[in-house]
Amino acid sequence: MTSPPVALVTGANRGLGSEVCRQLAARGLTVLLGSRDLEAGTVAAKRLGVRVQSLDVTDPAGIHHARDQIAEEYGRLDVLVNNAGIFGNAVDGDLDDIRATFAVNLFGAWQTTVAFEPLLRAGGHGRVVNVSSGVGSFGTPEGISNPRPVPPAYPVSKAALNALTVRLAVEWRHTGILVNAACPGFIATFPGAEKLGARPIPEGAASVVWAATLPDDGPSGGLFRDGQPLPW
Repeated sequence: MTSPPVALVTGANRGLGSEVCRQLAARGLTVLLGSRDLEAGTVAAKRLGVRVQSLDVTDPAGIHHARDQIAEEYGRLDVLVNNAGIFGNAVDGDLDDIRATFAVNLFGAWQTTVAFEPLLRAGGHGRVVNVSSGVGSFGTPEGISNPRPVPPAYPVSKAALNALTVRLAVEWRHTGILVNAACPGFIATFPGAEKLGARPIPEGAASVVWAATLPDDGPSGGLFRDGQPLPW
């Protein structure tokens, strides 16, 4: 490869996604900051010194348009970070809210990954990172069986995202594409989070960047936090 690897991070105009962009750019990658809000994305990209890419993961036509733009300019995509996600509000079985949560957290990541598969194959060393969570695990203390009051659509959608990660890794095992899920942990994305035990955003982002920059003999199909496997 004679030019820097090309990375696309979805939902990246703020928070974790923005920091993942910063860390990838610091490693020398060409970074495309994906944002549904083009104005906010442009401001964030300018601050970070990266490129902005208009992208709404719930809009199939927009996803394909973004893919075609990247194909025309770069001819490949080396890293796809499916960071876009929402927490949802439904605690009473509001199916509209549940569908909206799955539309971003699961189907958004799914259709984005499938759309970009040809570009991920083109470089021969594709990396897909699904930003997931330990709350979508059956094997972590904060997981599915934890009785704390959270909108159920969020952990269930993340459990489904973990399952998708495994399945794609199996299906693409001979392509050179590594597919993993990364859990950033509880990070300080809102005021006062530190007092609740949240860790700095850069620490969580480092888990994502680790999975995005794995060597060719790295793992595929796992859920990781801080470079260590998590049960799910």
